[in-house]
Amino acid sequence: MASGSALDSPYPAGTIEMQTPFFRALGLDLSDYFPGTLNVSIGPSTFQLINPEFIFRAVEWTDRHPPEDFSFTRCRVLFQGSAYDGWIYYPHPETKKRNFQAPSTLEIIAPKIPGITDKCRIEVEYNPLAVVIC
Repeated sequence: MASGSALDSPYPAGTIEMQTPFFRALGLDLSDYFPGTLNVSIGPSTFQLINPEFIFRAVEWTDRHPPEDFSFTRCRVLFQGSAYDGWIYYPHPETKKRNFQAPSTLEIIAPKIPGITDKCRIEVEYNPLAVVIC
């Protein structure tokens, strides 16, 4: 899981933690989720969000760079026989100024998942009307 709390991060609280109040004010409450992302490689494939449930434009969540656009769509993370509801989190790269993800990386906001670590294999269920894997 990535929390944005690396020692060299310009966001000591983590980006998701900082963004959560802005998303809540716009109608998406992420307070029950871990304040970071599962970074899931689907390489060599890539993905596109074609019909996300939420699109937030020009979110001014920091004074360190211009506002950003974000999209979200529901998903489920399957790990060790359990299912966890989550959100595919997509900061639009055309409005993002730093920390770009590869187009083959899904960023997922989910609850804290017991036992999950880097390099674990998981499955992700998603709505094929919202997400296209290319």
